[in-house]
Amino acid sequence: MTETLNVEPGTAIRARMDDLKGKICVFTGSRRGARSAYADAARCLGQALVERNYGLVYGGGKVGLMAVIADTVLALKGHVTGVIPEALVSKEVAHEGLSELRIVGSMHERKAVMADLADGFIAMPGGIGTMEEFFEVLSWAQLGIHNKPCALLNAAGYYQPLINFLDHAVAEDFLKPKHRSLLLVENDPEKLLERIEAYISTHAARRFDAAKT
Repeated sequence: MTETLNVEPGTAIRARMDDLKGKICVFTGSRRGARSAYADAARCLGQALVERNYGLVYGGGKVGLMAVIADTVLALKGHVTGVIPEALVSKEVAHEGLSELRIVGSMHERKAVMADLADGFIAMPGGIGTMEEFFEVLSWAQLGIHNKPCALLNAAGYYQPLINFLDHAVAEDFLKPKHRSLLLVENDPEKLLERIEAYISTHAARRFDAAKT
């Protein structure tokens, strides 16, 4: 069962909740990475989300790039929902200053709740956990479980080897071109959000059904 903690959000944040255009789920690392460009991209994406009136949904931690984007959105009076399994509250150091923190029972429940809350998904640089979370929602899109945009923010070329691999999978007939085209890729946060908005505007919303996952 999901436990929701409302952590003393400010008046400005409360005022924005009902006016949000939507929410974007961002998967990213509990580490900051070797390059300052990754944190810079996280700040730029956080700013772009607020400017376009989107709330942030993310993994609920206060470490690594997760903290960078969450703190950026909060500093700009945006809305942030964190979703974290109870077992990871201490390990990932749950962020207690969010607009909303949801503590769930398992990793699968975490992903299902995030998928339900979000209108689209972005993977920023991260490790195994980021990859696992993002590819699950991308596979759900491939299976038709949802029709929400799935995107990579290719900050500092971080995802280029992965992009090359997916193109290789198409060439070797393990991935259909129509499924490869489900993945949006941009180096610039603003351009990525523009493409996500265009995708949302041309695809009728379909309710996410966690029972099918």
